[in-house]
Amino acid sequence: MLMKIEDVEIGLDAPPRIIAEMSGNHSRSLARALLLVDEASRVGAAFFKLQTYTADTITLDIEQGEFIISQEQSLWKNRSLHSLYSEAHTPWEWQEQIIKRAREKGLICFSSVFDETSVEFLERLAVPAYKIASQECIHHPLLRQVALTNKPIIMSTGMASLAEIDEAVNLIKKSGSSDIILLKCTSSYPASPSNSNVLTIPYLRKIFGCEVGLSDHTLGVGAAIAAVAHGATVIEKHFTLSRSEGGVDSAFSLEPYEMQQLVIETERAWQSLGKLSFGPTEAENASMSGRRSIYIARNVQAGEVLNVDNLRVIRPNLGLAPKFYDVVLGRRMKCAAKKGTALKWDLIE
Repeated sequence: MLMKIEDVEIGLDAPPRIIAEMSGNHSRSLARALLLVDEASRVGAAFFKLQTYTADTITLDIEQGEFIISQEQSLWKNRSLHSLYSEAHTPWEWQEQIIKRAREKGLICFSSVFDETSVEFLERLAVPAYKIASQECIHHPLLRQVALTNKPIIMSTGMASLAEIDEAVNLIKKSGSSDIILLKCTSSYPASPSNSNVLTIPYLRKIFGCEVGLSDHTLGVGAAIAAVAHGATVIEKHFTLSRSEGGVDSAFSLEPYEMQQLVIETERAWQSLGKLSFGPTEAENASMSGRRSIYIARNVQAGEVLNVDNLRVIRPNLGLAPKFYDVVLGRRMKCAAKKGTALKWDLIE
């Protein structure tokens, strides 16, 4: 059975649905944010996703200690959390206009929420679904509040243990929301394909009985295509107009042409899954003539012995199958036959 977010069906019997994640790639420009909406629509994404927070709703204004990003591999090393989130957040006064533009362009727009004020704000904007970021899947008060809206919830699972995912899913269901999509996610930026572990996707579907997808921070579209092959029905990717123009998330974001390829190639991957199948498909029937069969290779007379000189296994396949070649060697012809005659049983004594 397919679940829906508004009129978009999500499930194994529908094409994979692509979420274009703007995050901080608006680079503090509303015009750029609206252009990202336009481009996401043009290249075929189903959803456009915002993030609804401010620096003060997500951390403290402290410029030292654990509030400074210290990981060597981080794109944002030595920046304070507060300054990073100040730059990356999408101003709340823009969001109604962005959502309106998305609707005009045929996109469904929703947002990641991070505290109770963001849920209250987005409820006033009547968003049709909510996203829970990986870092927030252990934030039970937030999960409960979102579930009480009774709207579909898409939750990333980066860093989460199986027990933590189980706790989150059970809490959401007990609080009133039954439409849940879990996204396998690797919370590193960018992520390595070798750490994507998309084989987890069918396991999540089996354990939790819900739709499952991939929140993908790798470069390119390979991991997403692999995920679809393993049952992902939703793919989330960060989206930018141009990596060369910079932006807090641009290094691991797709440009419009790449996002279009993601839409096209994940649908092709889904189409290719098909069903268990052996023997020629209807589309292959015309190619059956390309198989080989046994033919008379030179003119033969009645009573002549069939041998390696007057028989060939060639295309097309209108004669006896090649597996009978050794059977007919040494047999005699009932009648004369010209070169190019397909050998049939009724020609042989």
